[in-house]
Amino acid sequence: MPSHVSADRSAAQPPPRGSVDALISQTRRLLGDVDAVRRDGLADDSDPEGRWQRALCDLAVHQLNDLDEHLALLRDGPQPAVPETAPPHPRTAPGEPRPDSLLSRVGSAEWNLLTDEATWSGELYQILGRDPAAPPLTLDELPALVHEDDQAGLTAMVTDCLIDGKPIDGEFRIVRPDGGTRTVHMMGEPVLDTDGTTASMWAVLRDVSELRRSQRTVSETRDSLQRRRHIAQTEHRLAVELQEAVLPPWRGALRFPHGGPETLDIAAHYLPPSASALIGGNWYDALELSDGQTLLSVGDLTGQGVTVTSGMAMLLGALRGMTVAGAQPGQLMGWLNQLLDASVQPALAGAVCCRYNPGTRTLVWAQAGHPAPLLFRSGTGCALTPPHGVLLGATSGATYEQAEETLEPGDLLLLHTDGLVPRHTGAAAQHRLLALAPRFAEARTAQDCVRTVVEEFGEIEREDDACVLVARIY
Repeated sequence: MPSHVSADRSAAQPPPRGSVDALISQTRRLLGDVDAVRRDGLADDSDPEGRWQRALCDLAVHQLNDLDEHLALLRDGPQPAVPETAPPHPRTAPGEPRPDSLLSRVGSAEWNLLTDEATWSGELYQILGRDPAAPPLTLDELPALVHEDDQAGLTAMVTDCLIDGKPIDGEFRIVRPDGGTRTVHMMGEPVLDTDGTTASMWAVLRDVSELRRSQRTVSETRDSLQRRRHIAQTEHRLAVELQEAVLPPWRGALRFPHGGPETLDIAAHYLPPSASALIGGNWYDALELSDGQTLLSVGDLTGQGVTVTSGMAMLLGALRGMTVAGAQPGQLMGWLNQLLDASVQPALAGAVCCRYNPGTRTLVWAQAGHPAPLLFRSGTGCALTPPHGVLLGATSGATYEQAEETLEPGDLLLLHTDGLVPRHTGAAAQHRLLALAPRFAEARTAQDCVRTVVEEFGEIEREDDACVLVARIY
């Protein structure tokens, strides 16, 4: 072949065999590690993050397989193409299809422009799905195998190579006689005659269909994951905004619009979940009523996300409205139960509702499947005896009893949702809360007491969000 290309090829020296063997060993060790992670550690595809990680592992395995076989080809030189009846690939698990070997995916061709002759390797016939007995196609005939959308691109690459001497490096799809479509990566360059004119063109064509399929899978799973993350971020933002819009916007001691009763010092705090970015349906509330009494309430609508937060907003709005209209705690719970029972989306909620009369220091309260308020007096604490009441939304026509407690100056009332402490801790969790009594006795304000609760329980791993409300009696 009379060209500088031929001279360069003949002058090239193969790399030392030992260095190639070392690279092959490293590649195979890495391939084994990645394949083990893919098979054993990423078996669950139900999670979008898991699908994304598995797709990346699949792509890495394809790339490492190709690198392994390229290095073997570099070390051993060209080998006969693998026949269709070849035994399974050594890295193929039982029941999996045998991947094509590298040699059956890399072919070569040369087109002589002076004699209009073409020469194809046997591997190229396999890639293109052509009968090895058929003559190779000329450059003018080659586009007939190419997908119609890629024909112009191939023609431009070949023209640039033959006229301007530019190397070929591009991809196109070919349509095989059986109707299957394969993606082929073509690299080539012109071969110059002694007078500098283009005498022929040679090319190496590689079937990269499986590699591109893996890359598309990675891209699609990445895009899907990003869309899910964007949706989750949007829902989280909406839930936070909705929660902040309906919960009392106090940071520190709660401030009533008209100054509030002088006999109450109230503070509250919201604690987000540890294991999830989703906002739940927890609420706390303190509402000054026109008759001088005060509504104290905490509750939790089951679930997480913007739908649950909007449901919580509906319940809290209804509770405020019915309280302003004069409803007592037991009646309030019955009406809230009817409201949830009539909702399109079935839901359950736990709640405590208290009505405090500062004139008599009397607390009237009801509960719906919720932890009872804790009363701290003279350095000790106890849970109030709960009146009967089932979860809101659990059964139609439920009735709710109410209880009455007379409070004393210096008493401290603590209301909390059950997400404050892990559910499985049960009585031990309540004991931890009651054990805070000496520290509460030394606290000067309700906000100091809330800080004590947060210091004790703020770092606990919790699946749900939580609220705590403290009312100190003067």
